[in-house]
Amino acid sequence: MSKPIPVRPVGAPDAAIRAARPEPVPTPWRWSNLWLAPHRLAFFSGMVVLMASGLWWAAVQVDRVTGWFGLGYAVSPTLTHAAVMTLGFMPLFFSGFLFTAGPKWLGVEGPDARVVTPALLLQVVGWLLWLAGAHLDLSVAVAGALLASAGLGLQYLRFWRLLLGSHVEEKVHATVVALGGALGTLCAAGVALALLSDAGPVALALVHTALWGFIVATYVAVAHRMIPFFTSGVLPMIEIWRPFWVLWLMLGAAVLELISVWLLVAGWGEATAWRVVRGALELAAGGVLVWLAWVWGLVQSLKFRLLAMLHLGFLWFGLSLILSGSSQWLLAAGGVPTLGLGALHALTMGFLGSILLAMVTRVSCGHSGRALVADATVWGLFWTLQVAVVLRIAGALPWVGGVWLALAAGVWALVMLLWGGRLLNWYGRPRADGRPG
Repeated sequence: MSKPIPVRPVGAPDAAIRAARPEPVPTPWRWSNLWLAPHRLAFFSGMVVLMASGLWWAAVQVDRVTGWFGLGYAVSPTLTHAAVMTLGFMPLFFSGFLFTAGPKWLGVEGPDARVVTPALLLQVVGWLLWLAGAHLDLSVAVAGALLASAGLGLQYLRFWRLLLGSHVEEKVHATVVALGGALGTLCAAGVALALLSDAGPVALALVHTALWGFIVATYVAVAHRMIPFFTSGVLPMIEIWRPFWVLWLMLGAAVLELISVWLLVAGWGEATAWRVVRGALELAAGGVLVWLAWVWGLVQSLKFRLLAMLHLGFLWFGLSLILSGSSQWLLAAGGVPTLGLGALHALTMGFLGSILLAMVTRVSCGHSGRALVADATVWGLFWTLQVAVVLRIAGALPWVGGVWLALAAGVWALVMLLWGGRLLNWYGRPRADGRPG
């Protein structure tokens, strides 16, 4: 067990950090500036897909409640939503980290933004076609998924080259990320092939496989490496503590969920004995992760908004497993569906969404010459996102109507539009401090 961490103010407050950087000087927005650094183009691409998918899903939910738009579907909206939210914008944001922080992890030279442009372009075009094809024609959606999988494959082929060319001793985190990317590429292509074979349940299972084996695996590898590091940088009294058993525990939880996905496909996942075992393992893992959030400095982080966003986002990972485990036990006891989808969205909107907002904001501030702080706008958007998470969890209850889902989707879309619009404005402008990059 770790020693208790004393609670006392350490380090400079956000206002002092902000004062250490000059105010940005207005400069023209130019497309060419997107190619000044890989993260600019990658984050710009991710924002485009994130904002488009958020608006689309909000429209779908409003149409379900009101019938205003009269939407028709060539692909199940559930599958369309799951795929684009899992494999759409997330890997594009990953690309920004892979080719910015990744080369530093590996001690190699990173690629120029132009080198990764084809991979990013294929994914953006592919996922926009996927959304359009979901309403227009199955073949358009399949073509979009295939283009996106090709772009994803190119992205991770580039990262594998960096990994294999590295001579640093510690490559565990980068290896987890690279293996996750390979699995995600296979799943993206598999979704298209499953649709061509009219195997909708298999396509959805492949999306969930990508969620746990690719997206969550990448998140936990980065969280294990970076959250203690960032915390120690702001709160020097807290030592960097990241034993590898913590990483294996988080990856083990992801493997458990992968097994559950395919047991459901095989028709064995609803057995009472499995629900009891799965629920116990999820509750145990979730409890350890909530404890870990505390040990990593959750309480101390609250003085520093950008750091607090990382810690609060990580807390959702443990809470999502606790919700899922509770749901499994309730199902085993009475067969009443309760919080299964709530647990899933605690993971995706709470854990993945909150960490995404925090990490992309941090990198965007640092690499645009701005202070590493979350100002009132970002802090407000972060808490508005938490409202969306709570609305979506509540919307999973059997007695709650579709209005709650429409509200959750609308709040999510609003947050991403406001946040994304602000950062898109940054990516097309030179650094505020006049430095290159």
